[in-house]
Amino acid sequence: MINKPYFKTGMKKIKFVPRFSPDLTPKEMLELGVFGGLYFSDKPKEFPRNWFLKAKLSSDGKRHKELNYFGVNASQPLSVWKAKGWINSQDPRGWFQWYCRYYMGRRTDDDERQIKRWHNMQRHVSQIKKNCRVGDEFCRPRQRQAILHWAYDSRKL
Repeated sequence: MINKPYFKTGMKKIKFVPRFSPDLTPKEMLELGVFGGLYFSDKPKEFPRNWFLKAKLSSDGKRHKELNYFGVNASQPLSVWKAKGWINSQDPRGWFQWYCRYYMGRRTDDDERQIKRWHNMQRHVSQIKKNCRVGDEFCRPRQRQAILHWAYDSRKL
């Protein structure tokens, strides 16, 4: 896939496709604590500054599980993502980078694949609902953190 530049259309609300309805915005995810604080610890300038004001980010370039909302590590290294073919050259940091750009208004030929990957996380949502009492955030914390990385808000389950 060719790494094409894109242009932000401003912060006006751009419709998502109907089958893609994340619970959380990128800003909310960063504030809750995702990816051990490592993702976007460099605060890329392409995204609004206010996304990073309350974000839980690593200050030393390393992943810290305590920066995650559930205090557990639920991520695989970028090398694993690359080996599995999950990384597209237009979004070299992976799904969350794609989601941030999609949220900002970019649309690409990779959208369908990424939305399908997001939708496939529903199996984890179903497992939490099946095996945990509503509101029990200590039940399956790794699985809850994992779905948080995909913009599902497991605090509501």
